This record gives sequence, C-alpha cells and structure tokens, in this order.
Amino acid sequence: MHLDIWLLLGSTLVLSAILAVRLSHRAGLPSLLVYMGLGLLIGESGPLHIDFEDVELAHMLGFAALVLILAEGGVTTDWRRVRSAVPAAIVVSTIGTLISIVIVALSAMWLIGMDWRPAFLLGAVLAPTDAAAVFSVLRRLPLPSRLSGLLEAESGFNDAPVVIIVIALSAHATAPNLAELLGLMLYELTAGAVIGVAIAWLGAQGLRRIALPASGLYPIAVLSLAVASYGVASLLHASGFLAVYVAALVLGNARLPHRPATRGFAEGIAWLAQIGVFVMLGLLASPSELPGQIVPALLIGFVLLLVARPVSVALSTVGFKMSWGEKIFASWAGLRGAVPIILATIPMVQGVEQSGRIFSIVFTIVVVFTLLQGPTLPLAARLCRLNSDEQTRELDVEAAPLEELHADLLEVRIPADSMLSGVEIFELRLPPGASVTLIVRNGSSFVPEPTTPLQAGDTLLVVTTDAVREAAERRLRAVSRKGRLAGWFGETGT
Repeated sequence: MHLDIWLLLGSTLVLSAILAVRLSHRAGLPSLLVYMGLGLLIGESGPLHIDFEDVELAHMLGFAALVLILAEGGVTTDWRRVRSAVPAAIVVSTIGTLISIVIVALSAMWLIGMDWRPAFLLGAVLAPTDAAAVFSVLRRLPLPSRLSGLLEAESGFNDAPVVIIVIALSAHATAPNLAELLGLMLYELTAGAVIGVAIAWLGAQGLRRIALPASGLYPIAVLSLAVASYGVASLLHASGFLAVYVAALVLGNARLPHRPATRGFAEGIAWLAQIGVFVMLGLLASPSELPGQIVPALLIGFVLLLVARPVSVALSTVGFKMSWGEKIFASWAGLRGAVPIILATIPMVQGVEQSGRIFSIVFTIVVVFTLLQGPTLPLAARLCRLNSDEQTRELDVEAAPLEELHADLLEVRIPADSMLSGVEIFELRLPPGASVTLIVRNGSSFVPEPTTPLQAGDTLLVVTTDAVREAAERRLRAVSRKGRLAGWFGETGT
C-alpha cells in the first residue's frame, strides 16, 4: 500500500511539473521555481506535511542529479557554436569565479556580520551559474553565437572549481593554504578534462564499430559513458563534474548512430533529474526559517547581481574582444538555480557553523533573483542591442528523426536467389514518394544512379513516405519474386 501511494504521488508530481513547464516557458522563467514550489507545497508546512530533513541524502541525490544535468548539457551543446568561446569561458569559470567569491565574501562579512569562513562559503556556493537554468532560458533567445556559447560553456565548466573550493572550506576550520588549493584545483581540473576526453573518445570508437541490436541502446550507452567518466575521475581524485561535462560534450558531437534519439533521451533524463532535485530541495527548505533571511538575502543578492558578477565578467574577459553590450548581458544572465542550493548542503553535512543560515540565504536568493532576471532577459538583450548571427553565417544542418518528417527508412537485403539481382534502379518503378537512397555493397556504401544494377547480397536503404510505404514494399517483393516484368506475370507482391 505504501508503494502504491508513493508511486501515485510521484507520478502526480511529475505530471504537474510537466504541465507547469508550459506556464514557466511563456513567462520566460526557469521551471525550477515551479518545481521548488511543489516541494514547498508538499513539505512540512504544506497540506501533506511531508517532513524531510535528511541533509546527507539530499546532498547525495543532488550530486547525482547534477551529474545527469551536466551530461545532458554536454550532449545537447553544439561544439561548433561554443568552440570560439571556450577560452573565454574557461577564464570566466576560474578567474571570474574567484573574483566573485572574494567580492561576495567581503560583502557578507561587512553587511550581514558573517565570520570569514561562512562568508567565503556563501560566496563560493553563489559563484557558479546553473546549467539547467541557463540552457532552459538562453537557448530560446536570439543571441550572438559567441555570447551564447560563452554562457553555455561557462555554466558547464564553473561547477568543477567551485565544488573543490566549497569542500576545502567545509573540511577545514582554518584558512586553507592558497598555494595548495590552487595546485589542487589545477590538478583536479586538468585530470578531469583529460579523463572525460579519453573515456568519450574510446567510447565513441567502440560505438562506431559495435552494431548494437536495438537503437534504444545507443542513448543508454552514451549517457552511461558520461556518468562513468564522473566515477573514474572521482576515484582518481580528479574533478568528476568537469569530466562528465567534457565527456558528454565529446560524445554529443561525435558522429555516432542515432544522435537525435540520444539527445532526446538525455533531455528526458535531465528533465526527470531536475524535477526530482528541485522538489527535494523545496522539501528540504524550512519555510519558517526563510522570512528571517530575506533582508540578508536581498543585500547579498544585489551585491552578486550588480557588483560581483559584472566585475568578474569585465575583468576575466579582458582581451577577448567582447563588446560592452555583451559583457553587460553576460553579467545579467548569470542565472542561479539548483547548483548553489545543492552546494549549500555540503557545509550542512560537514556541520559547519551557520550552515543552516547559508542554505536559507542561498535558497531565497535563487527564488527572488530568478524571478527578477529570468523574465527580463529578452528586454536586456534588446537594450544591449544583441542579435543572433547564426542565420547569416551558417546553415542549421541536423539529422532529423524520420517520424517527424512522416517518412520511414526501409532496410532491404537482397538474398542470393532473388530476381532483384541485375535489375537497375529505374526498373524498380517504385511509387512516387519512395526512393533508393543508398546501397551497401561489400562493406562500402554509395549513392546509386538510376542505371545502377542491383546485386545479390546488397543492402538497400529506401526512404518512403507513410502514404506509399506499403505500395513500395509490395513492389520490391514482386520484383524479387518475378523480376523487372513482375507486373506482366500478375505478381503484386502481397
């Protein structure tokens, strides 16, 4: 009975969250707000009174969800669009992150009276932008490819250095040695990137050579390789978050079979992870404690939005030839989401002083400033005079699932005793809407001419519309049985 109730509750929450995506999409808001609202609704102060206070479980599930969200971000990122922005994104994710941490920490010590350790922890957990929020909002805006690439790559890269800093600050009561911390960051980030590239390259080579029995196995394999890179990197004390994002980025842009299906599968898993983690974080928050932190959250939030983020972007992008309009928009578009809230659970697990206050401040900042920034991004883009340059620069070429085109791809193998052998392509007389697009012969493939003769052992790839598929199959069977003059013999291929 308990399982039945939980399955019903879980499915109802997921369906409610899916319906809420439509509302948040129209408003230009990341859907995380709706999900966290659902968590608060069913939490300790809601009608269902679900009491969830297991911080360690929330921390573990949050990290698992973040791995899946980063994997989806890498798989769905177009390397051609972000490639030119990667150097700037790396600098913003490292140098810019450190600048933001220092500014927010000093402000927290001065404005709200925090000690140095919780102040720097607060600055660290608020430093990274959220991949899920950035992807869900910015990909709908017509931005210059270099700017959108910078923001996407930054949201994928900046989790890794921040996790290292937060763990170091949470584990030691004294100030960590700065040289040792920088050396640790350099090793973990470099090793994580190398591990991610290596596992993705080996996985891509294997998937190109191994014919899996079902197309649905390819998306599972790609996502499993990305998650495996996180595990391997973590075991080697490298950055698992950077490894999973880099591995997914490589796999998502490799020429692998069934890429559209892989992207769709990754998006579905990431949506499920987002729904789960945001509802869980809403459950973990205590509504009774949030009102007391509204004023500190507003003070720190405005420092982050109006001082720390603009200064970090301006300084870390020096030399990358970005216009002031692009820098201003990049500052305003630094959306926070689940990542800061998940990172805020690390000091709670370690029992750091004022960790509960940090969590409440971060939770409030995410909610309030997502409401402020999300809907205003289109206006900010117009005020900064930003326009997309992709339409005039490149064609948008992508493999499309045939079902979206109302077509089917038929794979026809010609047996040894078939009368198709020797028949030329034009003699097949397939119905309009059907065409032989490729022939695989003796391990190589080529596009046939109308006069290309077929041979026993050939594999034909025939693209046909839904309307004529049955007629095309009947014609192929008829010619296979009676040859090119099958119609004269009354053979219909039924």
